[in-house]
Amino acid sequence: PLPQPMPEPAPEELRRNEHPPDRPNIRLLHERAKVLRELRQFFDERGFLEVQPPCLSRGCIVDPFIDPIEIPASQLQLGLDSSPQYYLQTSPELAMKRMLAAGAPSIYSIGPVFRGGELGDHHNPEFTMLEWYAVGADLNAGVELLGKLASQLLERTGCDVISYRQLFADSLGFDPIDADLSVLQAHVLKVASSLVDSIADDRDAMLDVLLSECIQPTLGIDRPVIVTNYPLSQAALARLSEDDDQCAARFELFAAGLELANGYDELRDVEVLVTRFRRNDERRVVAGRKPLGRQNRMLEYAISSGLPACTGVALGVDRLLMVRTGKRTIGEVIPFTIDLA
Repeated sequence: PLPQPMPEPAPEELRRNEHPPDRPNIRLLHERAKVLRELRQFFDERGFLEVQPPCLSRGCIVDPFIDPIEIPASQLQLGLDSSPQYYLQTSPELAMKRMLAAGAPSIYSIGPVFRGGELGDHHNPEFTMLEWYAVGADLNAGVELLGKLASQLLERTGCDVISYRQLFADSLGFDPIDADLSVLQAHVLKVASSLVDSIADDRDAMLDVLLSECIQPTLGIDRPVIVTNYPLSQAALARLSEDDDQCAARFELFAAGLELANGYDELRDVEVLVTRFRRNDERRVVAGRKPLGRQNRMLEYAISSGLPACTGVALGVDRLLMVRTGKRTIGEVIPFTIDLA
């Protein structure tokens, strides 16, 4: 027999947890458990295998804007000389791609990830990430699967899809890739005048400001929307788009004005990968962040040893729960924010 669901908390129990100064927030334990069951069922029904990547690893993904949390090897007290430090993983990407290169089929994982310096209404240093890789899938298949998941989990009828270029043209009236920098500067001046001087020569920085300040709050209000084909300069680990040689096969999901997921038709060219990681490290140094050097070697090896064609998507489970329950902050949907942990 199937286990019976736990009864909902009594009203007085909920009231005790409305504003707990030092107690865990248990108001949405039942809804969180339900979402986790639905996510697993969604992928299990499609033949994916659930895997458990390590939270602690010698390598890490080199991202210009994400800081991994370092653990000195000496603190592990293992007597190993292989690495001076380990990293709490910012996503399970590295380990999952190594699994795929070793011959794993389509896989997914649900678990904690960690990012330094991230705290706010939509951020916590530790949060829950769903990540999956669909072997043999391309951009269109990846977008279709993400759209089905969003529609089902958010209980919406369908999911809209629009390209990054079309989104800017419709929202702000210019092409984000070809427009003169002066056009972007004029728009940034209206919404973030204090930033104009410092980012006036950085197209991507200005596009990020305009997307987050002007466009994103309007996205996915009635039903979720997936934005595709990001500029090649924002490719991350996505390969070149087949539809537009100025764009990458990258896509993101938005709902209720929140970014929920980021996906790629995965890059499989090692030379391009190394170049992108080098540029990411250079951008980290310019921004005053610590360079991560060659911490991507295991990913280079995974790709060179036979990463299959696939799409990969990372989705924030806590933000998904926020949209599903109509909450405004991440602290309302997780039991322990960092100040309570």
